[in-house]
Amino acid sequence: MSQTNQAQYLQQLGSQAKQASYALANLSAAQKADLLEAIAEALTQNIPAILTANAKDVAAAKAEGLNDAMIDRLLLNESRLAGIIGDIGDVVRLADPVGEEFGSRVLDNGLRLTRRRVPLGVIGVIYEARPNVTVDIAVLAIKTGNAVILRGGKETLESNKLISEVIRGAIASQGLPVDAVQLIDSPDRALVTGLLKLDQYVDMIVPRGGQALQRLCAEQATIPVILGGIGICHLYVDKHADLERALEVIANAKVQRPTVCNALDTLLVDTAVAERFVPQIAECLHRLGVRFSVCEQSYALLDGLGFDISPATEQSFATEWLSLTLGIKVVSDIDTAIAHIRTYSSGHSEAILTDDIHAATHFMNEVNSAAVYVNASTRFTDGGQFGLGAEVAVSTQKLHARGPMGLEALTTYKWLAWGDYTSRA
Repeated sequence: MSQTNQAQYLQQLGSQAKQASYALANLSAAQKADLLEAIAEALTQNIPAILTANAKDVAAAKAEGLNDAMIDRLLLNESRLAGIIGDIGDVVRLADPVGEEFGSRVLDNGLRLTRRRVPLGVIGVIYEARPNVTVDIAVLAIKTGNAVILRGGKETLESNKLISEVIRGAIASQGLPVDAVQLIDSPDRALVTGLLKLDQYVDMIVPRGGQALQRLCAEQATIPVILGGIGICHLYVDKHADLERALEVIANAKVQRPTVCNALDTLLVDTAVAERFVPQIAECLHRLGVRFSVCEQSYALLDGLGFDISPATEQSFATEWLSLTLGIKVVSDIDTAIAHIRTYSSGHSEAILTDDIHAATHFMNEVNSAAVYVNASTRFTDGGQFGLGAEVAVSTQKLHARGPMGLEALTTYKWLAWGDYTSRA
């Protein structure tokens, strides 16, 4: 596609999305619920076809030599697809934030001010091997009255094309503009750069992918970008932790689904319990297939015990593993643990295991990530788990939205001012 054709194609997408957003913005909550239920029903009816399309993507990805983490993110099966469709019902049942008014007050000059939540308008989402995102984003965008332009990775092309066609068909069945959901179905990377500069039509960009994609969007976009999705997550075992109960939480954080951004990457262990606990947790996780990248003190505790261990480095502690590899570091105290987190964390999710309320409070006050846990797995950083319904992304920045982004994060507000033929003095 020539540069001229690319520009014309993107301009058309943007214009169509903007026009569709006007129709969506004024839908009632009941109309949006009907539309989402129609989408869920259409997806359910097309499960076999969607799985067939996904199988083509998975086969192509394996032939291309994609790693296991990417294959896992790409894969749809009946259980996962049923869960994705089930999440639509959860979103339907959530309160609609659009139209909510808050902060009402009467000023000394006689004006009555209030703020009303309104849709952002058009959202551009760029993502890699996650076909579930096609559904999640479309559903959350529609619920909040936004149009969306989707650009998935080439490895998800067949899945995304079919899913978006099914969604668009459901939209048309409700008499609404199908361009509320549009997919860029070309793998041409130049279209990504073009989308990032489509500020005449697009109001926010959400990249969901690795660090290279995040940096590309941050550097190239002329549109506000929500950064996130990279999780270098830590869990600190305090000297006052219940070590027996800690085993299950750490195993959950690391092993339940190691290829996602809220999985545990580095375990920090207080030196007061390290001699007992490091071999204990290594034995537990070794049985589950975990390899270890460990500090010098941990290496001395584990060497010769039959575990798959290697020496940790500055680079390894700065790695999001997305696999069954875990970093382990022994730290002298809670402040050393916090200092390590501040150095290496991506600002996603951190946890402390402790029965000391003072240590818990200190950790929560001093660690400034998007989600901070006491005595819980990092795997809970998720829109569904937080009661937000399906999420747009997990933001690790501090402006506009932070952590799992649900419905409210896809709205802005406008000021409404009521006067009585009021003039400024």
